[in-house]
Amino acid sequence: MRALVISGGGSKGAFAGGVAQYLLQNKGYTYDLFIGTSTGSLLISHLALGNIDKLHSIYTNVNMNQIFDINPFIIKRKKGIEYVTINHFNVVRQFFRGKRTFGESRKLRDFIKANLSVAEFKYLQSLSTDVVVTVTNISKNEAEYKSIKNCTYEEFCDWIWISSNYVPFMSIVKKEGCEYGDGGFSSLIPITEAINRGATEIDVIILETEISITKTILGKNPFSLLIDLFLFTLDQVGKLDLLNGKLAAKNKNVKLNLYYTPTKLTNNALIFNQNKMKKWWQQGYDYAQNKSEIMSQIR
Repeated sequence: MRALVISGGGSKGAFAGGVAQYLLQNKGYTYDLFIGTSTGSLLISHLALGNIDKLHSIYTNVNMNQIFDINPFIIKRKKGIEYVTINHFNVVRQFFRGKRTFGESRKLRDFIKANLSVAEFKYLQSLSTDVVVTVTNISKNEAEYKSIKNCTYEEFCDWIWISSNYVPFMSIVKKEGCEYGDGGFSSLIPITEAINRGATEIDVIILETEISITKTILGKNPFSLLIDLFLFTLDQVGKLDLLNGKLAAKNKNVKLNLYYTPTKLTNNALIFNQNKMKKWWQQGYDYAQNKSEIMSQIR
C-alpha cells in the first residue's frame, strides 16, 4: 500500500505540487492513500483526482484577497526583501468585535468550495483511494484525521479549511462542540498516521530543508516576532513528527522516500507571492526529477 504524505507549509505548497506532479505524471506512481496537513490538505484532493493542471493554476494564481476577509498583515518591501507588519486597522477592528484572532479567513473556505465541486467530491468518495485531512482539536489538545469516506461534501470542505487555518492569524472554527485550528499544531508531517492506516511505502514531501542552513532573523516588531515564534514551534513539531515517523517505519518495515526543499524558500509562508510560487512549483518538479535520477544511478 503506497501513500503520499504532504506536510504543512503555507505558500510553500507550490513546491510540493511540483514534486507531486513529477511523481504522478513522470514516475507513474499510484497511491492508495493521500494524507495532508494544512497546505498539504489543500493539495491532496486535486492530486487524488489527477487534476494537476488545475492545481497548478490554483497555486500559481492564489492571492491574499482570496484567503482573508480580514487580513491582519501588511506586506512591505525594502531593498528587495519582503517583510510583514501588522495591519493595525484590521487587528483593532477584530479586538472591538470581540474576536480572538487577528484575522478571518472565511474567504478561503469559499475558495476551496469554488475549486472542489460536488461532482469531484462524489467521484473521489467512490474510489478505493482514501484522502485524509489533518486537523487540530484545540479543545482536546489532539490531532484528528478526517477521511473523505466519512464526510459529506460540506463537512470535508470544512475540514480542509480548518486544517489550513493558522490560528491566531486566521479563523478559529467551532465544530462538533469543539474548537479547531491548523493541523500543523499537532501533526505537521503525518507519517505515523499513514503507517497506522496500513501504508508500506510512503513518499513524504517535507516543506523545509533537511538541515538548517541559514540563521533565523527574528522580527523587529512584536507582530512579526510572534509569527517567527509560531513558525519555530511548528518546526519543532515537524522534527518530532519526522522522528516518530522514522521509528514507526523502522519497526514496521515501511519504506520512506523523503523529499525536502533543497533551499529555504521563504521566511514567511503566509505571504502568497504568485511569481515566487510559480518558481517554487518548477523547483519542486526539478528537484524530484534530479533526486529520481540520482537514486537510479545508485541502484
